[in-house]
Amino acid sequence: MQQANAKKGSTRWSNRFAYILAATGAAVGLGNIWKFPYIMGENGGGAFVLVYLLCIVFIGVPVMMAEVAIGKQGRHTPGHSVSDVAKASGKPAWWGFVGWMGVISGYLILSFYVVIAGWALAYIFKAGAGQFGSGDPKAVANLFAGLTGNGWALLGWTSTVILATVLVIGKGVKAGLERAVSALMPLLFVILLILAGYAASEGDFGAAFHFMFDPDFSKLSINGVVVALGHSFFTLSLASGIMIMYGAYLPEGVSIAKSSLWIAFFDTLVALIAGLAIYPIVFANGLEPGAGPGLIFQTLPIAFGQMPGGRIVGTLFFIMLVFAAFTSALALIESSVAWLVEKRGFSRWGAAFAAGFGIWLLSLGTIASVAELPISQFAMPWGKSDFFTMLDYFTANIALPIGGLLIALFTGWVANKGLMAELIDAKAVFRLWHPVIKFLAPLAILLVFLQLTGIIQL
Repeated sequence: MQQANAKKGSTRWSNRFAYILAATGAAVGLGNIWKFPYIMGENGGGAFVLVYLLCIVFIGVPVMMAEVAIGKQGRHTPGHSVSDVAKASGKPAWWGFVGWMGVISGYLILSFYVVIAGWALAYIFKAGAGQFGSGDPKAVANLFAGLTGNGWALLGWTSTVILATVLVIGKGVKAGLERAVSALMPLLFVILLILAGYAASEGDFGAAFHFMFDPDFSKLSINGVVVALGHSFFTLSLASGIMIMYGAYLPEGVSIAKSSLWIAFFDTLVALIAGLAIYPIVFANGLEPGAGPGLIFQTLPIAFGQMPGGRIVGTLFFIMLVFAAFTSALALIESSVAWLVEKRGFSRWGAAFAAGFGIWLLSLGTIASVAELPISQFAMPWGKSDFFTMLDYFTANIALPIGGLLIALFTGWVANKGLMAELIDAKAVFRLWHPVIKFLAPLAILLVFLQLTGIIQL
């Protein structure tokens, strides 16, 4: 019965709010709280934020609308939904490979995403136990090195994240995915507001606000503009199969344009509040805002160890980070689980455990890249760090940009214009959306791809 329901596309979000919450949960992840603050710091603050917001509105939202429209029309997993739209447009069904690219990209991303989520999970307990000490930089650096260098510990934390993901996703869309996101997203937002309030009272809020919202374009390079464009695209979970899959569960009568704008708004709001929660602490402690990927796991713990109430605040911060990572993990695995149910006849639980086991196997490669495991000498014959590095580079710099480019080209040039107009739901919106998805989005995404791969240097 479950398989038949999947084939009929009868699974739906309970309502418009549940969909927006779920899609926001998919979009809000480590990229908002871990990556956005440090790339903003690396690229000059306020000017970068302004360009980023423009990119969200003019590139990110139109591509999101395209993906959701494909899912709503197809009511299947991403590959089959794209095929259905192609056939309805009088085009070959092999266009479905565009959807499958996203599913594969999302699956590969999840395989190392769960490892980083495991770091955050471990840090909840480290912060709660007061292991940040008095904030001595050397001690904090040793703490992080001790975690990432311990293969068995990483395996345990990663396995815990994967098991939790499987146990929730196995319950189904409404009883598992929707219920979990409906509980976690409000909690995440409340914790984030508490942290921002704490940062405003104990940190240098004025310096942080000036840094984030007072644009100084002399600090923004052309490369920074491309970074803003790329992150605006990736932060909305585009080209990873998620939004097509979530669009397949979209209730009838829900406006794709309005809901996409709300999702983008909430996703961006979380990223900005995360900056306001992090940077006052950074500036108050004389730390470097452009500290790079180590900002969350190495720089902030120094501040948490030195500030009053730092143990509680640090614990709350990493709880919030785990919530954000977990909602994204649920979204990233959903397409593969739905495919196993729809096309391979698995039960929902069987599909969840099968997909989770595949993620676990792939995660071993990432763990063995940074720490010692018995499989390291077999999994890494070409060098210790290359697997994680290559996987990250391939997904972020090649697979996602190409996937996004193909989505834009497919909906702008291949899909029937009348069909897309019906799906986008408002004639005025469609008149704005169609030239963007047909011309502006492909050119912008192509620029990101060429810059990220080093084909051109700006």
